[in-house]
Amino acid sequence: MILESFTCIRTKILAALFQSNPEPYDLNNFTILLVEDSSYMQNLTSEMLKLFGVGDILRCDNAKEAIDLLTITHARKSSRHIDKIDIVLTDWLMPNGSGEYLVKWIRGHESDVVRFMPIIVISGYTTEKLTFKTRSLGVNEILVKPVSGKLIASRICSIIDAPRPFVQTKTFFGPDRRRRDLPYSGENRRSQKQQIVRLEI
Repeated sequence: MILESFTCIRTKILAALFQSNPEPYDLNNFTILLVEDSSYMQNLTSEMLKLFGVGDILRCDNAKEAIDLLTITHARKSSRHIDKIDIVLTDWLMPNGSGEYLVKWIRGHESDVVRFMPIIVISGYTTEKLTFKTRSLGVNEILVKPVSGKLIASRICSIIDAPRPFVQTKTFFGPDRRRRDLPYSGENRRSQKQQIVRLEI
């Protein structure tokens, strides 16, 4: 019954998101890292991602586990298995390593492969202060639990279709916080080198 409900949701989401595009996204080659301490939310989100067609979903219970996994994944570039994570979905408040800790580690990494990684925060609560903080740390998107499958799908599609250039200042590194609803006609995000705008602030 639950699987049937998810299938129905997926059909509606794909119809809504891709109504002007007869060919839906092929996410079979995508790898998403899901960082969530609640096993219930972990399973729920994983099922939604699978039904969207995401090829690989790696799951961690906290930031420390995620950092260990990212370090190993980045180190084995020549592996025949998973050698790249495309998007990180993380909770904000977690024991043994928070979402804030993970975001700071990613954005401060020496490797471009890691520090340019798109990050979506999924939090059990949100305030204007938290939204400001996550954006100041370089998060791409923030969602509030309980989150719908349609919202997760739309944020993933937004990151793929309209990647924002990264801005680097003395105190900030992350995607441009000024949202612009402009059509994206560049190369595929997976093969495109990220653009950095350096500002002397």
